[in-house]
Amino acid sequence: MTEDPIRPEESAGWFEGVAPGDAEAGAARIREGRADAPDDWPERAVAAGFADDEDDYYATLREATLTAAREAAAERERATDQQLVHAVRAMDDASSEANELAERVAEWAGSRYPDAGTGVDYARELAARDPESPTDERLISLAERVADLADESDALREFIERETPEVAPNLAAMAGPVLAARLISLAGGLDSLAKMPSGTVQVLGAEDSLFAHLRGRAPSPKHGVIFTHEFVRGTHPDERGSAARTLAGKLTIAARVDHYSGERKPELDEELQRRMDQIRGRHDASEAESGGGA
Repeated sequence: MTEDPIRPEESAGWFEGVAPGDAEAGAARIREGRADAPDDWPERAVAAGFADDEDDYYATLREATLTAAREAAAERERATDQQLVHAVRAMDDASSEANELAERVAEWAGSRYPDAGTGVDYARELAARDPESPTDERLISLAERVADLADESDALREFIERETPEVAPNLAAMAGPVLAARLISLAGGLDSLAKMPSGTVQVLGAEDSLFAHLRGRAPSPKHGVIFTHEFVRGTHPDERGSAARTLAGKLTIAARVDHYSGERKPELDEELQRRMDQIRGRHDASEAESGGGA
């Protein structure tokens, strides 16, 4: 019986076919290569002429590994959910800056015009005026910047409302596109959100309150940004904790479905609605009972 021939990758080691100093090819081998069993890879690399010695092998391995990590990070940043992360953060920044500058415009305008107003709407109104002095030019120019930032925030919101259902259809349907994108942003990505327990999803955005609670300075928060959802905000305070837990649980399931399959499942919305009807009905029944007893 003849022995099985030795395969090239078995004789030359992990970096078979990779030229010494080719970090890109080495990175590709790290990302895509595999071995059926451990082996003395430095010894093989030296024997094959890939590396001069063990130190040279590990130096090459380090460079290839760093290159692979950088490429993976860049690919992750290009992912569609990461574009939502950037968009929702940019929307919030643009809105915050617009409102802050609008206050400055109102304060400045109040020193010049008896009919001065406040807010972004007044800044838009002022931006449409014709300047009558160099001071007016600067003030109106600032008002124009406020209007531009507010317009950009609105455009980003439209982008988020359009793109989120493509990235996370179930989460967007259940939470609304903007809240869904905000949850993805707070989690750092859809992958991270899908791996979170529902209790963590429930308090996303309430980190300051949570840390204060952990230091013994405040009660445990019942909800974070999901408070903006009508199912939490519109539920009686006595049942709001139950509503927040229920919503967070269903949002967590929606995020997992979106991340792992991407299949739209309307039954998730129906289950949430049925459970919320039960929670709100519980409070209504209690109120009716109390009224009847009186």
